[in-house]
Amino acid sequence: MSKPSGVIAMHERLVDVFTSNGLITAFAAVGLLMLVCNLISKHLTRGRIHGSAIAIAAGLVLSYIGGVSTGGEDGLADVALFSGLGLMGGSMLRDFAIVATAFGVDVEELRKAGLNGVIALFVGIIMPFALGGAIAYAFGYTDAVSVTTIGAGAATYIVGPVTGSAIGAGSDLIALSIAIGLVKSISVMIVTPMVARAISLNNPSAALVFGGMMGTTSGVAGGLAATDARLVPYGAMTATFYTGLGCLLGPSVLYLVVRALLGG
Repeated sequence: MSKPSGVIAMHERLVDVFTSNGLITAFAAVGLLMLVCNLISKHLTRGRIHGSAIAIAAGLVLSYIGGVSTGGEDGLADVALFSGLGLMGGSMLRDFAIVATAFGVDVEELRKAGLNGVIALFVGIIMPFALGGAIAYAFGYTDAVSVTTIGAGAATYIVGPVTGSAIGAGSDLIALSIAIGLVKSISVMIVTPMVARAISLNNPSAALVFGGMMGTTSGVAGGLAATDARLVPYGAMTATFYTGLGCLLGPSVLYLVVRALLGG
């Protein structure tokens, strides 16, 4: 039985409205997704897994479905109705969100981290890079470009593609580095509230060091939000520095070190 013409016209009109206001539609869709994921977190996991972690996993699934159904390369943003997600998920709004989060930092607390925060940044970058590079080498990636790109991805899913693009890595390696970084981000988000008490993650100074060690801004922010929302700006602050420092060191110093060790 066919639908009445009036219903079809109303449906088409609604789709046109949503499509022509893509960014607003994107915010509404993400807000609805977060609402559902937070309810799942609250009622099914009793808050042990933060809603943000569930939302990231759901977003990846939806992105895959969108990409497969349209044959495009931008995931759900390839669907006309959700085209605004391409802008919402772009670097401009991402950087705006990071800067806005940083405004919640108390400068006096930031100073207390001092040398510990700086050391945490370098250790936090070098350790996952070395581990990721070693795993890549063990799985047969023996050239400097591959090892560096995958190692950088183990730092964060932003450092990986930035480094890979700078040193001429292929799209397959860049995709792999992003995947590794996403696994790290989700893992940090889930594990943080579980270990917070054991590592005394209950004050701004500890959050600053933690953010510098972990580095993944989304993972640190989500994990700290599930632990103590007041700590989020401090962890996000050093995690943001981590990303910038990783993007600086990855295609330069770290790449040269790997190239010296492996040759070529």
